[in-house]
Amino acid sequence: MKQYIHEKAEWPELKYDGNALSSQLTRLHRALGRLFGKLDTLGFDVQNELLLSAVSDEVVTSSEIEGERLNRASVRSSAAKRLGIDSAGLADVYADHYTEGVVEMALDATQNYSSPVTDERLFGWHTALFPAGRSGIHRITVGTYRTHDVSIVSGAFGREKVHYTAPAPERVPGEMKRLLEWLESEQSIDAYIKAGIAHMWFEAIHPYDDGNGRIGRAIADLLLARAEDSPIRYYSLSSQLLKERKAYYDELEHATSYSGNIDRWIAWFLGILERAVEASEEKLALAIRKASVFAQLSKAALNDRQILVLSKLIDGFEGKLTTSKWGKLCKCSHDTALRDIEDLMEKDILLRSPEGGRSTSYELRCRST
Repeated sequence: MKQYIHEKAEWPELKYDGNALSSQLTRLHRALGRLFGKLDTLGFDVQNELLLSAVSDEVVTSSEIEGERLNRASVRSSAAKRLGIDSAGLADVYADHYTEGVVEMALDATQNYSSPVTDERLFGWHTALFPAGRSGIHRITVGTYRTHDVSIVSGAFGREKVHYTAPAPERVPGEMKRLLEWLESEQSIDAYIKAGIAHMWFEAIHPYDDGNGRIGRAIADLLLARAEDSPIRYYSLSSQLLKERKAYYDELEHATSYSGNIDRWIAWFLGILERAVEASEEKLALAIRKASVFAQLSKAALNDRQILVLSKLIDGFEGKLTTSKWGKLCKCSHDTALRDIEDLMEKDILLRSPEGGRSTSYELRCRST
């Protein structure tokens, strides 16, 4: 019979070999050094664009890992307002209570990283995730620990596979007390290793009816902010976890089915952090391109609709830009969309695509240098 990590006599003392992880830590710190070095040479506009992109990615992808799809424009608008960043034409995009709650939790984790992690703080995060007290159609206990047994199961009815069974509910308050005391204690441990341990430890306890993955990743983000002593995050851990979701679940399952130490989990966590940092360099290149293009357009008088669509074109617009797509994006009439487009053509910013055909499309003339 499988024995889980919390059933071991040595729990919660988690063993790992720091020396075996030293080369990975060195690579991670070098990758972070390269990223921060590049950021130091950039203006605030580019840094803000990358920050807003990373925060939006983190919120959207952390929810998507759990099967929740959020509207990226709503997330970006909500995050921009809370961060005091120009939302590039998204000021009027509506964000529902759930989106606002997820953004609030994510930003509280990073913006207030030095504040202690307490029961009440995590209960607040949980309540923000489930403002209506429901997960889908099911009513759940919100803002407190679970009161029933929980197992992580997959497979069709009658052929279920149990991947993990969490500690009994009566153990949860004590388990969380130990974890939270450990989070706030001083230890001679690399801060990035601590983030990996904390995430796995929290998932092993699985203290809530739902939302454990999202809160566990927010805890990891908080510890990453502490590691960098900065509220500003320019890379998204959850984006990389979504790309490697199967491996993520497999590694968590292996780690919580304790095999003597957690070297394998920490090595994997450090690796995915390194890949997340490397992926952010692509975002950095996009942010630089966007800043370059908008610098060229800075003398043109553009309305919010034009800024919104141009921003999407720079980010990589899917398909062809037509008048009808403009209208849908900006929630405006066909005539208004056409006037906006013609104005940009007169300003030599957009041009009519040469293909022609039944539906006229437009593309960006301005290019980054």
